[in-house]
Amino acid sequence: MKKDTVKNQHSSPHPLDRIAFLGITIAILSALAAALSGFGHRLGWWHFATGFSVLRWTALGALTGIVFSLWGAFRTRPGRQRRGFWPALLGLTLSLVVLSIPLYWLFIARSVPPIHDITTDTQNPPAFSVLLPLRADAPNPSHYGGINIAAQQQEAYPEIKPLRLPLNSQAALDKALAVAHSLGWKVIGVESQKTKGGSIRLEATDTTFWFGFIDDIVVRITPLDQGSKIDVRSVSRVGRSDVGTNARRIRAFLTTLKERAAIK
Repeated sequence: MKKDTVKNQHSSPHPLDRIAFLGITIAILSALAAALSGFGHRLGWWHFATGFSVLRWTALGALTGIVFSLWGAFRTRPGRQRRGFWPALLGLTLSLVVLSIPLYWLFIARSVPPIHDITTDTQNPPAFSVLLPLRADAPNPSHYGGINIAAQQQEAYPEIKPLRLPLNSQAALDKALAVAHSLGWKVIGVESQKTKGGSIRLEATDTTFWFGFIDDIVVRITPLDQGSKIDVRSVSRVGRSDVGTNARRIRAFLTTLKERAAIK
């Protein structure tokens, strides 16, 4: 009987190494906190500045998770009696992914100018009309920032230029509306200038996925002798820097519109 008891004790698995367990636990908590940093603001739980603070703390948590996971992987490496090598590797991978998120946005923020108003026409930017009441309480103004903003944009995004299409203004508007809907924009209104040969203005909003920031967009379609000229302006309601979001949005819209206009 005693021999059987000793045999069972030796055959029982070792408990999960506490360092490896701590590493993957910190990694999971950091990942959850990183997700909630943005979605918490989107759900109205806190101000976006609080979400940014949470994201900064998740970076520290991820660094801690990396340290403990590496330590745990060393303690439980193959050939050792302790269990937890694979959980430690999982914790290390997850911590690296979580850490890469704020580092990526930090890199992007430092590689683009701290502006939030991007337009294809810096001399005569498309103006908002139907969106003005929705922007009444926005920290960022609706009027364009002027020469300084234009200079920063032209240096960082020289490819953001008007698009000319071989379509009349109504056909161009139909294409623009289709593209706006396909990109997930919420179209607020369409207005036409009463003067002969006046432009058509399409206004819409777009909401970012993570933090739920609402950005405002105006598309101006100006008739030409042959075709139409498309100008776009995209402006963030909050934040000094848009981390390149508005430029990417305009670029995606114009690229898609050009592709669809080429389809007969």
